[in-house]
Amino acid sequence: MIPRFGDAMALHPMDHGFEGNLNEHWTIGPKIHGGVMLALCAKAAREAYGQTNFEPVAVSADFLSAPDPGSVQLVTTVRKRGRRIGLVDVELDQGERRTCVRAVVTLGEPEHRAEPLLSANPVTPLMAPEPPPGVESIGPGHPAAAINNLARGCDIRPALEESYTAAGAPVFKIWVRPKDGPVDVLFALMCGDISVPACYAVNRRGWAPTVQLTAYLRGLPADGWLRVVCTTAQIGQDWFDEDHTVVDSTGRIIVQTRQLALVPAQ
Repeated sequence: MIPRFGDAMALHPMDHGFEGNLNEHWTIGPKIHGGVMLALCAKAAREAYGQTNFEPVAVSADFLSAPDPGSVQLVTTVRKRGRRIGLVDVELDQGERRTCVRAVVTLGEPEHRAEPLLSANPVTPLMAPEPPPGVESIGPGHPAAAINNLARGCDIRPALEESYTAAGAPVFKIWVRPKDGPVDVLFALMCGDISVPACYAVNRRGWAPTVQLTAYLRGLPADGWLRVVCTTAQIGQDWFDEDHTVVDSTGRIIVQTRQLALVPAQ
């Protein structure tokens, strides 16, 4: 059976929040994928707020420890209820109240079909709406298959040719969609953390834990392939930054993310 992303986002009410279950299909190596946890925090905030037309337009998450696959608890606190903006704090816990992720979620009504006043879209000039022939899905025999367990439930197709900006920074390009189920807001948020770490470009490979990740939801995605471009401005000896821009099948910017992470040891 193909794992469904929607099942990973299932929440069950409990005192002060919700309980969820993130199993081994949503891991990188042995640990839960950061973008999946950010999406689940966004879902918990949306459920706690309870206003149907509001979506998580900004999610700022600090990663305190890496949970194992299994049950997690999401403690929610509504901080603001406004006419256009709401604010919800979320703690993702596991075990004896061990907080693994602390998130602040801003809720509002995202722009959807309105034309932007200006859009400097970095993705559409670089990527066709669908993956071209020869761009293979992560699966048996693929170089990333050993650690990227999200590929069991997601069709992830990274472009393997190297690409760089004019300044010499690496550019990673990925096409992604669920194997079963629709592309929705939460899936798009997760895809804001879908690339291999940018430090792979300087041959620093291994666990590159995200310390802080902020995501902006710019619109509601159309179904179909999402196109993702990942770039970096600087890879230091200890820290690196990473930006993702996620575009839907119509070419609209849907999600933007920025994260700060640790460079793996040599």
